[in-house]
Amino acid sequence: MNAAMNGLALRSLRHRPRAAIATFLAVLLGTLLIGSFATLAESSSGAPAPDDGTLVILGAVVGGWGALIVLFSVASTVGITTTQRATEIGLLRTIGATPRQARRLIARETGAIAVAAAVLGALIASVTGRLLFDLIRSGGLVADRTEYDAGPVSVAGAALLVLAVSAVASTIAARRATRGPAGVLVRESGGERGRMRWWRVAIALVLVGYGIAMAVITVTVTAHDDDPYAAMSTSGSSSILVGVGLAVLAPVLLRWGARPVRLLAGTSATAHLASYNTARRAHLLAGVLAPVIVLTSAAVGTLLLVDIDQRTLPGGTADSDTITLLNNVVVGMMSLFAAIMVVNAFVATIAHRREELQRLRLIGATPRQVRGSVVAEAGVVAAVGVVLGTLAALTTVVPFAVAREEGVIPDGGLWLAPVVAAAVVALTLGSARGAVRSVAR
Repeated sequence: MNAAMNGLALRSLRHRPRAAIATFLAVLLGTLLIGSFATLAESSSGAPAPDDGTLVILGAVVGGWGALIVLFSVASTVGITTTQRATEIGLLRTIGATPRQARRLIARETGAIAVAAAVLGALIASVTGRLLFDLIRSGGLVADRTEYDAGPVSVAGAALLVLAVSAVASTIAARRATRGPAGVLVRESGGERGRMRWWRVAIALVLVGYGIAMAVITVTVTAHDDDPYAAMSTSGSSSILVGVGLAVLAPVLLRWGARPVRLLAGTSATAHLASYNTARRAHLLAGVLAPVIVLTSAAVGTLLLVDIDQRTLPGGTADSDTITLLNNVVVGMMSLFAAIMVVNAFVATIAHRREELQRLRLIGATPRQVRGSVVAEAGVVAAVGVVLGTLAALTTVVPFAVAREEGVIPDGGLWLAPVVAAAVVALTLGSARGAVRSVAR
């Protein structure tokens, strides 16, 4: 029985290469990113002072925030690729497969991909971790006498963490995909699938609430501290926390956000159809909206934070230069991973909609019209994501500007927000166009 199940799982993967690649890349990049920074934390145990503290900050703090984004993205991607198989699961149920057998098949497929990706990611992280350490040492953040001292423990721990998140995400999505009668699963697989679970709403509320609480503490408490970086320590993470919290609620927020677009569309058939399809397929396109929100909130919030810091504390010291570098590393790391996840999510989503887009061709739509409809949907997703991400970024920007006595609106750097928004929109539209090109052809 086990051999037959394993063989069926491997044959199923060959027929879904794009979804398999999306999961593989998410787990691979997640393990690589977390493992690389984990090697810095492990190296801190044998480093002399004050280099040990610097390595702990880089490995644990910077890597920890990166891990939050990475693990959320991995869970989102695994959930997308599993939920997309509702029709297949429903058909298996109609020919006699039990829900337990369907879940076991999904678990083995996801496990095979995740294990291979995590092992490869851990091997690469053992190399990139040393390269990252050499880069930090050449930049003067640690002394030349400090040696790289990380073994397999850190990268193995990162791989196990990503595998655990993948397993949990796959289990939750599989249970959701196998609920209800088989015939209902087949009929409803193309549309929205039920309400959001209570625990997901609870997680989102905790993240958003904690981020807002840190913003309030910044204005009321740390703004009056003698340490100029006390306010940064409480407000710096707010945009990320609130951004991730909103991303957890992405399906609901996308449905709500698509409604104003339909009202503003007027007589435009393309805009009306795009807003309708976006709201109807919010459970699929939420996988794209989530990294768009996080990318916008992290980039806008942190870049404006750095700009305010450099303007209000001119003539930077060694500590300020180090903090600026850390913030820039966070922005670069999260932006790169979020950008990859936007592309990855679109590839997985379009692969799932291949038959739908081909039916549009059969009823007379041209390749250009098919591409235009998908790009229009991406435009709705990008608009909603940029607005929500910018609102999340305000929980960092406004409290820190008040703490540095610039008022609610910073004295400069406001051009950064529209630049980031334009880059995110261009990335989202370009990803959609690239993903749909082969299908529309």
